[in-house]
Order: sequence, then structure tokens, then C-alpha cells
Amino acid sequence: MEEITLNRDKKGEILPTIQNFYRFCGHGRLMALKCIECEKLIIPPRIICPKCSSSRFKWIQLSGKAKLRTFSFIHIAPKQFSSQAPYIIGIVKLEEGLSLSGRIIVDKDVKLEIGMDLIVEFEDTVSVGWPQWPRYYFRLAKVIEQ
Repeated sequence: MEEITLNRDKKGEILPTIQNFYRFCGHGRLMALKCIECEKLIIPPRIICPKCSSSRFKWIQLSGKAKLRTFSFIHIAPKQFSSQAPYIIGIVKLEEGLSLSGRIIVDKDVKLEIGMDLIVEFEDTVSVGWPQWPRYYFRLAKVIEQ
């Protein structure tokens, strides 16, 4: 497995930065911070825990399983995404209880419904323009036939 280059502090601990979050995404890993003091899960990363104000965290990998909470079709997009319009942005509830916004990519014939099962996936290429980070998105979770 390819090693991930991450920003670290003087003690070698992985810093709670958005850059590190997206570096994990670039390696197919959806990660969150877990506060060492109160165990609150945090995504996207922050340098201070919003529950207990601690700055001591560890990174944990999330399952990537989610349920759709809300969504919107974007027809007039920011410049860096204008070639992709129209597209869908949504908020999902991750299996671990966290909410996260992101693109929802589905076939055109799919009718989205609140509560649909989704799974995180990651772009193969780095985005053009700022920021030049790999992006995550959500797709319908495939039903495994038994």
C-alpha cells in the first residue's frame, strides 16, 4: 500500500487539518477526528473540539455508509464546477452518526429519495483549480443479492 504523506507536529502526530483530510481521501479513506478527551467524532477536521475544547485527537476511518438526508440540484454552478452543471449536492448522515455534505452522483433515470442508502467513493483525479485535492462523493449503495 502506498504511504500517505501527511502533515505532522513535532511529536510525529498527524495534524487535524483539512489538507490531511483530503490526502486521506486521495487514498480512498474517509476519515474523521475522534476527540481523545470526550470521544466526539468530528468531520471536517477542526483544531479544537466543539464539545470539550480539547485539542487532542486521533484519526479514525469511517465506513463510508450513509443515508441521504436532503439534496438540491445545482443548475448555476461556481466557475470551477460549471462544466459539470447540473449536478446534485446533498447532506448525508454517515453510519457513525455524523452529517456531511457532498456531491451525489447517480444515473439520470434514478429518482432520489430521502433515506436512500449511499456509499462514499473518491475521484481518481485531482480537481482542477483551487483547491487541488481529491474529492469524495456519494453514490447509491449497491444491494448485494444473496
